[in-house]
Amino acid sequence: MKKTWDPVDGVMLLDKPEGMSSNWALQLTRRLINALKAGHTGTLDPMATGLLPLAFGNATKYSADLLHADKRYLATIQFGTATDTLDRLGEVTEQNDVVVTKEALQAVLPEFTGEIEQVPPMYSAIKQGGKNLYDLARKGIEVERKARKVTVHSIEIVSFGDNSAVIDVCVSKGTYIRVLADDIGRRLGTFAHLTALRRTQVGDLKIEDAVPFAWVDDKTKTVEERRALLKGADFLLQSLPAIELDAVCRDRLRNGQRLPLKSEIRGQARAYGPGRQLLGVVTVDERGTLHPYRMITFTTTENPS
Repeated sequence: MKKTWDPVDGVMLLDKPEGMSSNWALQLTRRLINALKAGHTGTLDPMATGLLPLAFGNATKYSADLLHADKRYLATIQFGTATDTLDRLGEVTEQNDVVVTKEALQAVLPEFTGEIEQVPPMYSAIKQGGKNLYDLARKGIEVERKARKVTVHSIEIVSFGDNSAVIDVCVSKGTYIRVLADDIGRRLGTFAHLTALRRTQVGDLKIEDAVPFAWVDDKTKTVEERRALLKGADFLLQSLPAIELDAVCRDRLRNGQRLPLKSEIRGQARAYGPGRQLLGVVTVDERGTLHPYRMITFTTTENPS
């Protein structure tokens, strides 16, 4: 008998465990809440833990925006050893006996703050010539990669000892923390790799609000209890101003009509109908006229934030 999925709308902030791929975490959670449509907002390496925002139903319309958001991590760097994957899961490629001091590390961190260039690692999902780099890397093939500009907003040393450091780092999209660790190690005259990585923030979303996957996977929980963890589909839109409309304007907007309301808001905004029902995202021009931009229609009970 073919499985029937439910049209579930909402966002779940998941605390992904180590050893699980982002896509597997998404698919498992989707099954546990029996959701028809699902998507995540950027992957975490299997070794990494932490914040993985999952979107379901209409919320997937807005999940892509988080791909461009800044990210924040707690990263543990071990000095003295390099690996082919730039983390502890890889094969050791180089070693030395150089001992790094906290003072030496602190002195070079400003060089890695601001706009910097990074060469993507071979063990990455980037495509080159139509092939994933990690597929080539597994065959022992290394190809030339172009450096990319990324931004490191801040780096702070959280702890230091035993030739390793824990750093708190906030970066722009596309930044590889593994590469950052390797580059810092080489700048210090040694090697380095990541032994742990935890994502603590994506845009305005924080790990403190995340649900441990073990709770979601608890077999004693019902589908309804798991769905109760979902935030509204508008949760990813909280940075946008809100506009509330009456039933007449709601229907006109849903029919693709512009609304000359002379709103004082400019740019994008989230629009609601009666009962705090999210209608979607609108754009407001210089005259204050609302234009439909990315509209949705809820098919399940709303859970607005």
